[in-house]
Amino acid sequence: MRDVAVIGIGIQRWGELWERSLRDLWVEAALNAINDAGVDHVDSMYVGCMTPGLFVGQEHLGSLLADYLGITPVPATRVESACASGGMAMRAGFIEVASGLSDIVLVSGVEKMTDVDGGGATYALATAADGDYEVYNGVTFPGLYAMMARDYMRRFGLTREELAAVPVKSHANGVHNPHAQFQGAIKLETVINSVMVADPLTLMDCSPITDGAAAAILCPLDLAAKFSKGRPVVKVAGMGAATDSIALHSRGDFSTLNSTVIAAKRAYDMAKVGPEDIDFAEVHDCFSIAEIIVSEDLGFFEKGKGGKAAAAGETAIGGKKPINTSGGLKSKGHPVGATGIGQIHELVTQLRGEAGKRQVEGAKRGLAQNMGGSGGSSVVHILEVK
Repeated sequence: MRDVAVIGIGIQRWGELWERSLRDLWVEAALNAINDAGVDHVDSMYVGCMTPGLFVGQEHLGSLLADYLGITPVPATRVESACASGGMAMRAGFIEVASGLSDIVLVSGVEKMTDVDGGGATYALATAADGDYEVYNGVTFPGLYAMMARDYMRRFGLTREELAAVPVKSHANGVHNPHAQFQGAIKLETVINSVMVADPLTLMDCSPITDGAAAAILCPLDLAAKFSKGRPVVKVAGMGAATDSIALHSRGDFSTLNSTVIAAKRAYDMAKVGPEDIDFAEVHDCFSIAEIIVSEDLGFFEKGKGGKAAAAGETAIGGKKPINTSGGLKSKGHPVGATGIGQIHELVTQLRGEAGKRQVEGAKRGLAQNMGGSGGSSVVHILEVK
């Protein structure tokens, strides 16, 4: 198996982009990545997208987007794993380059979520939960994560203020990200006093509905120096993926995401590193409680200590383990199919030392964790400066 590098990244500012179509958003991100890499062709491409049929009435994205980028007849495939679709597209591209099947592969993600109203978006997103046993009985994702939060608070003594510290930190980071949907700081009381969505989660504990796309270019590590333009070469050091029961009630522990635990172990083993070797991380904070649980399941903090670490500033830039320096899903936005590649964009930006005021000093190794549903699927990548 060949070593793989990321040689190009592309994105645009995420948000409610009423005047842009799915294909326009994706092509812009793809061209930005191609130009950033300096390649004159791609051999293959993958598109992470959760449910374009429900959001914009369009399927068959491989053909559509290859056509609009002007690169037919390259092979192009859509990858779907709910909100982990982007991360799984990255995984598919990694495997294709590592196997020797292709040299230059475009991996990407896109979602156009605001072409439907709130009810339509809720319906589309709920298809990633267990339709027969959860959605039929009226439970959608805010309710599922609220149950996880209540279980965690009861067992580990997490306070409302500690839970609210997560989005406060993320918004503080998003202030310095020009691609973030929300670029304003918030306070603890803003989170606690915002509209209740599913007790204890308020509106400011929840990631938004977002339009956006992101892309990256992969190639064999031994070709990467040719495209580095004097920038650090970024290697994909580790990758792992796993699944779990799609229904929350089928799991033995509401406060542990087993798919993340297993995916992380596989990525650490491949990279031959441990959680103590990770300088910063982008994690799937679809709701505040998710970041806390994931930070523990990745091995950054002991079980029950993640919320207290966030409240103590240990996950802030300059802290012991900076998390979601991009602003995370909460501030940068969550165009579900694009989120995983957006995380890769932030890792490469940090490892190149190009993150400006949100730069993690001395960052040499970063981790991205992308998750589908309430943890039914998870994928972890570890990137490092070669």
